[in-house]
Amino acid sequence: MHIASYVHAGQRRVGVVSADGLQVTAFALAPDAARRGALPLIEAAARGEPLPALEAAALPLAQVQLAAPIPLPRRNLWCVGRNYHAHARELATSVFKDNSASVVEWPIVFTKAPETVIGPTDAVVLPGAAISEQIDYEAELTIVIGKGGKNIRRADWREHVFGYTIINDVTARDVQMRHQQWDMGKSFDTFCPMGPWIVTADELDATKTRVRCWVNGELRQDAHTQDLIFDLPTLVETVSRGITLHPGDLIATGSPAGVGMGFKPPKYLAAGDRVRIEIDGLGVIENEFV
Repeated sequence: MHIASYVHAGQRRVGVVSADGLQVTAFALAPDAARRGALPLIEAAARGEPLPALEAAALPLAQVQLAAPIPLPRRNLWCVGRNYHAHARELATSVFKDNSASVVEWPIVFTKAPETVIGPTDAVVLPGAAISEQIDYEAELTIVIGKGGKNIRRADWREHVFGYTIINDVTARDVQMRHQQWDMGKSFDTFCPMGPWIVTADELDATKTRVRCWVNGELRQDAHTQDLIFDLPTLVETVSRGITLHPGDLIATGSPAGVGMGFKPPKYLAAGDRVRIEIDGLGVIENEFV
């Protein structure tokens, strides 16, 4: 099932996208619930409740404005750094070389603030040169937690996954380095395009899919999730160690090689640039930087 959050006729709705990707049919949700996107559906499913009924009429997808599938996360997004082998190598001689050894043993985990989240075609707002001049892109497969839990075992990880979506983990590299931690440089408003929808876990084997990213039509990132240093079961297990995960929590699984910082000289983003991310089985998001 492909579950989308969208706006039509000024109203926020949540619905199911047809198999051909041409239509969307809304769930019968109250407006207060619909403004939270797919989150109420995920919470209900975790309680063992059926999904709400679908309305009778479908709409052409072209007539709606897609929003982030979880536009108002309950808390910060969990994110994993340098989790593809080639990406770790491309940054091994960068300012992050001092922690290159530790990534072999444990994932690098940080968070992004909920206010970063925007829709799959919304504009990303550059903060201005006085704040950052090194804005980077990072294409990432993202896990959507279904059933919550703490100290989840690797063997049980699938029981806790509702589905998957795409995010662009936009990063201000100079801010990231300046503060000697990652959260601030990752958490500017609009720095987390998400979408285009959630694909439920029964329809996608996210352990075997392809992640690609283009900047202004140039292919920059191209990798498979089989190339992850820490696989999806490990990430669910690690993030839940001593920490309770809740329905709707998000775990971004890391970005492939080809980020702007990895080029010599670096290729950072500027106003007017467009970043397109595609993950096989999930879809496409594309955002302009303004």
